[in-house]
Amino acid sequence: MTRLLMELKTRARLQLNTARREGLDTHLRLSHCLNQAARDVGFANWDHGCRVLGGQAVPADDMGAFWHAPRCSTLLNLWFADYAQARSALASEPGTYLLPYRRQFIVADDDFILELGLDPDDAAWSRAGRDLVSAYGTDAWLTLGFQRLAAPRSMFAVS
Repeated sequence: MTRLLMELKTRARLQLNTARREGLDTHLRLSHCLNQAARDVGFANWDHGCRVLGGQAVPADDMGAFWHAPRCSTLLNLWFADYAQARSALASEPGTYLLPYRRQFIVADDDFILELGLDPDDAAWSRAGRDLVSAYGTDAWLTLGFQRLAAPRSMFAVS
């Protein structure tokens, strides 16, 4: 299990323990908390989060909204349904980043990265080639993913 999944599992256990300690919901189960922890960071449910954060997703899969934040919607970005077109835009727009969003691709600038709670100057971006699709599952992707999880809750589209 990756550090990313262990972090989500820890969050779910903390939520469950808090609810039990405070007597908030006697019917709450760990599975409910796991699903909520995954939804909180942009996935449909725990299984979806496990597949993506665990490195088992394939190019055609829904990658969730993990690499998107509510305030990113107000920024001008390039959106693509085709990865090859997104790669071409990344190559022609110096200083941009390519990120997955569900089954689409976003080419964005530093402002977008900052809204994710990430540092655009982090060395992991260089190791990833500024492309989180081609770098999926690599150490650079995992490093950035863990930093993304550390971002404040307000930087996620919470369901």
